[in-house]
Amino acid sequence: MERTLVLIKPDGVERGLVGEIIKRYEMKGLKIKELKSLVPTRELAEKHYEEHRGKEFFEDLINYLTSGMVIAMILEGENAIKCVRNINGATKYQDALPGTIRGDFAYKDTYNLVHASDCQASAEREIALWFK
Repeated sequence: MERTLVLIKPDGVERGLVGEIIKRYEMKGLKIKELKSLVPTRELAEKHYEEHRGKEFFEDLINYLTSGMVIAMILEGENAIKCVRNINGATKYQDALPGTIRGDFAYKDTYNLVHASDCQASAEREIALWFK
């Protein structure tokens, strides 16, 4: 079984979409192995988005992720990484198809509701960051 990290970002929590988002993963057969809520520290956010350091949008990402409550989950299932990313939809909301989380609910580039690991190496690194 494959594991991946999923974050429901502050806009998803603030808009009351946590239940709907989790429901979509569970309907696909993915299992929640661990779940917690927290307001991320700047240090955690910077480590999480390390690959974007130096890019013009880095500060916006950090400020956004640390702006409120985040739900962090480890999901497990067959091909969990690809399944979660398909359920989430394209990162840019205008490219996300209807029926995906971002296609149905996102309306601004930075505020795209969810994060999911993009590969096995990222999943392992991110799970270790968020679930020590």
